[in-house]
Amino acid sequence: MHTVVNGEGARRGLEKVVLGDGRASGVTASDVLAVARGGARVELSGEALAALAASREIVDALAAEPDPVYGVSTGFGALATRHIGPELRGLLQRNIVRSHAAGMGPRVERDVVRALMFLRLKTLCSGHTGVRPEVAQTMADVLNAGITPVVHEYGSLGCSGDLAPLSHCALALMGEGEAEGPDGTLRPAGELLAAHGIRPVELREKEGLALLNGTDGMLGMLVMALADLDVLYRSADVTAALSLEALLGTDKVLAPELHALRPHPGQAASAANMLAVLAGSGMTGHHQDDAPRVQDAYSVRCAPQVAGAGRDTIAHARLVAERELASAVDNPVVLPADTGSGAFGSGGGRVESNGNFHGAPVAYVLDFLAIAVADLGSIAERRTDRLLDKNRSHGLPPFLADDAGVDSGLMIAQYTQAALVSELKRLAVPASADSIPSSAMQEDHVSMGWSAARKLRTSVDNLTRVIAVELYAAARAVELREGLSPAPATRAVIEAARRAGVGGPGPDRHLAPDLAAAEAFVRDGRLLAAVEEVTGPLR
Repeated sequence: MHTVVNGEGARRGLEKVVLGDGRASGVTASDVLAVARGGARVELSGEALAALAASREIVDALAAEPDPVYGVSTGFGALATRHIGPELRGLLQRNIVRSHAAGMGPRVERDVVRALMFLRLKTLCSGHTGVRPEVAQTMADVLNAGITPVVHEYGSLGCSGDLAPLSHCALALMGEGEAEGPDGTLRPAGELLAAHGIRPVELREKEGLALLNGTDGMLGMLVMALADLDVLYRSADVTAALSLEALLGTDKVLAPELHALRPHPGQAASAANMLAVLAGSGMTGHHQDDAPRVQDAYSVRCAPQVAGAGRDTIAHARLVAERELASAVDNPVVLPADTGSGAFGSGGGRVESNGNFHGAPVAYVLDFLAIAVADLGSIAERRTDRLLDKNRSHGLPPFLADDAGVDSGLMIAQYTQAALVSELKRLAVPASADSIPSSAMQEDHVSMGWSAARKLRTSVDNLTRVIAVELYAAARAVELREGLSPAPATRAVIEAARRAGVGGPGPDRHLAPDLAAAEAFVRDGRLLAAVEEVTGPLR
């Protein structure tokens, strides 16, 4: 699976991300993208190291007491009733990592694993997990060495967090399991650590549990999906404008005063983008010429309403992601004695169980986004189908073929697009509505957030292809309108697409390479860049 390479952090070319002011705040989506996709180095601030050391003192003090403390001197989950003596606690922490590293299926992508590890490290540096500074430093060293633990597709129920995926990462810190080196080859994790001068960690009380009890995988995938969708939604506004132009539609429906009557911010932004792309077009407004019509079809006229609703969904998901990025998710958590100040000092502290690891807030918005993505893909496919149907395309040749009957034109390109949209609809079925009890009914309600994130990545991938097919069809249709001049922005898109290897009108040929070129043109942001050279930044 490949996702759109994008993100403010990557564009800014960040080379280093410094973690920790003693809290979990200060980490942005740009930081995640810079580390996950841009290979930025991670450093721990002095404040983070101090917070780690102070919270570790609390754990060590509690470990020395005779009373059992969950995660420090007890078993886990349904086995939490057993008190574990000091001589077995190191083994206990190693064993939880080994036993929980139980994933199956294909490997997940490198950027997902790096995001997963970085976000877990962010929480470690909050000082609320009780791990020693050297454990956090080892995780940073592994990220900086370009070592990527092998994490599998299946294993997380999204509660208590992404246990299996995080356990595979923790296993690599111990020098066990497999990992991918910076050269892309798989080797035993211990060999890779040794090759980069990294000493495996020897886990102590609470540390194994702290390394694997968080929502970091689903959050990392949410952050990356939001970055990808930021590009794709603006790209979809461009292809919708191209289709409107190719269908000789009217841009009057995009007027700001119309959208002000229904003040959804996403709708206004989408309409403004389409209007900017169509500025100066000699093709819009001809809907009364050869085949008079009072209104354009919904798929054209309501493009801003549908894309806008998706944009507003993205805005909500971004708010949830920002809150989660400011969170310290672990169970149990280490709290200072003075919880009002939130600062660790010499006054001791306590370890408390909680339910903050539950992935419901993230899982919901992952599912919301999959629904919005499916609908955006659906309306784009309807516009493509209209472009290809001679009864609804207002003068375009059947299937945009060169010699219809001898040539099939883009008939099967639309089939491919329809198949992608059909899958998008299946992927829109929410994962978070499901729950399968686990851990002998101790974990009797789970979020399935990891599953929601995995299917959203597929949805984003497929939406890229759907938009690429609309681009391919609409660009050909515009070029087939002889005697009419497209807008400067749409002309720039078509010219850039042709330079990128996206073929234009003509007799039938092998279409797959053209579609692959169109997909790459959308995926890497060249479509958007071509437009914005004319229009300026779209919203």
